[in-house]
Amino acid sequence: MLLRLATVAATAALVLAGAAAAAETRIVTLGGSVTEIVYALGAGERVIAVDTTSYHPVATHGLPKVGYLRQLSAEGILSVRPDLIVGLEEAGPPQTLVQLRDSGTRLQLLPDRFTADGVTAKIRAVAATLGMAERGETLAAGVAADLSQIESILAGVRRRPKVLFLLATSRGAPLASGSETAADAMIHLAGGTNAVSGYRGYKPLSVESAVAAAPDLVLMMQQSVDTLGGVEAVLALPSIAATPAGKARRVFAFDGLYLLGFGPRTAHAVSEVARLLHPNLPLPALPARDWVATRP
Repeated sequence: MLLRLATVAATAALVLAGAAAAAETRIVTLGGSVTEIVYALGAGERVIAVDTTSYHPVATHGLPKVGYLRQLSAEGILSVRPDLIVGLEEAGPPQTLVQLRDSGTRLQLLPDRFTADGVTAKIRAVAATLGMAERGETLAAGVAADLSQIESILAGVRRRPKVLFLLATSRGAPLASGSETAADAMIHLAGGTNAVSGYRGYKPLSVESAVAAAPDLVLMMQQSVDTLGGVEAVLALPSIAATPAGKARRVFAFDGLYLLGFGPRTAHAVSEVARLLHPNLPLPALPARDWVATRP
């Protein structure tokens, strides 16, 4: 009898929590992948403001921007009167987070792991925060199925091309991705090998290091290519021109959020990169998912 009462009480608590979350109709999202998930869940009409890393889907373009994810102002966020602030754990600075919590507004920050399981866990966490667990499970299952399909096909691939991921900044030499980055994770998920190793994060790439790495392919964000002046400018870089990738003109760029966001479009991004790395592999097209298409 006591067990039954405890179960009923727990169920009631979950129902009340879900109802409270569903009542939060003014949401600020912090982090491009979190914003994508909210819209993919069908809750985009509840979003009233986003950070500057959130620019997909296009419905976000007309929303107020509360600043860059890691340089947020509590005053700017609270000025739009949100019921809920949901974002990534990398949001900051810390003092801003303290002010947001002290304001009494519900703040939910979620981990960002660059793995297939990390993507689906993030989807479920966002959905639970919004009181939309059932929809979250449907979305997570679809993304997981797509990623699993690619993984099963790539499992038998023996040759894994060497990929160099370059990140351009407004000053200094381009930075090359080492381990423990979203770029490194994307390379491996797509059946490639990171051409550089021995460090975590990003470091400036010297000509000598690039030649020694001998990448078969250079992968970049489109934003970085534009910063450097286009693909031809990238190919002309001494650090690229002397590599197998440079000589073969194999420099490819994708939108940064699509490629590195590890949101609901991750499987389709992995599929596109895998096709570049393994052009002779019969990779079937993934199902047309409504969360991948650009929404009006």
